[in-house]
Amino acid sequence: MLVETKAAPDLRRPGRATMTSGQAERVRRAQRAGAYVLLIAATGVFLLPFLWMVTTSLKSDAENLAFPPEFLPSSFHFENYARGWSGSLPFTRFLVNTIVITALSMAGNLISCVLPAYAFARMRARLGAFLFALMLGTMMIPREITLVPKYILFAKLGWVDTYLPLIVPEFFGVALYIFLLRQFFTTIPQELIDAARIDGASEWRILWKIMLPLSKPALAAIMLFSFVGNWNQYLESVIYLRTTEKFTIPLGLGMFSGQYATQYNQMMAVSIVAMMPIVVLFFIAQKTFIRGVTLTGIAGR
Repeated sequence: MLVETKAAPDLRRPGRATMTSGQAERVRRAQRAGAYVLLIAATGVFLLPFLWMVTTSLKSDAENLAFPPEFLPSSFHFENYARGWSGSLPFTRFLVNTIVITALSMAGNLISCVLPAYAFARMRARLGAFLFALMLGTMMIPREITLVPKYILFAKLGWVDTYLPLIVPEFFGVALYIFLLRQFFTTIPQELIDAARIDGASEWRILWKIMLPLSKPALAAIMLFSFVGNWNQYLESVIYLRTTEKFTIPLGLGMFSGQYATQYNQMMAVSIVAMMPIVVLFFIAQKTFIRGVTLTGIAGR
């Protein structure tokens, strides 16, 4: 007796053809090419202001005031860099002032942020969670609200027209940096800390010998954030500094704007020179910085 067998039903949707491996590879290549095109277009949009700054720095005084403005200069005037830097304003002195303020502020940020970050991450206290939430709450206070009270305080201390109002507050911690370091510290295995404590290591030794060497990416990210923030600091500088010899580079750039005319070509030339330390520092510490930003905040404990 013969048993009639039925073919297995085709479960695929009607009207939809299967895609071969070659077709799937072509689709993936097309998607990848489209993603690259979008990234290149976005990069061009973000680079356009920088390219405008470079071309403006190479224009002549007449082309600087031409209307409608032209993107490319007719000839390159590299003397704008020398004229802007060595002109009537002492930009070499401004550079030294900016380096001193930035270096001391970075040191203050690291010293004042590492200690509370370690305490919030690895030391237990009754009000630890409340104090951590209170510290994060300070990030919601607008910066402008504290300008007048801080100025009154520093004026009574006699610190106006000195670098102290720009440097001393950096030694009292920055909530954002403390938060980032605390989050990174929590990713370090607790077993290392416990083993060090069993061996008799103090909290200072644990911090110095274990936590900081393992936290180089996070420290690099904090240092880069601090460097950029203090290097470009303008608001506090214009409030507290009075003497021209004590000005920083951002204040010197603002002095290019005259009452009747503005030397945009020289301003852009000096701006490019002042921007170079940030660009060089970023490319030197790029891998460490990106790794620190990526790993910071992974642990939510």
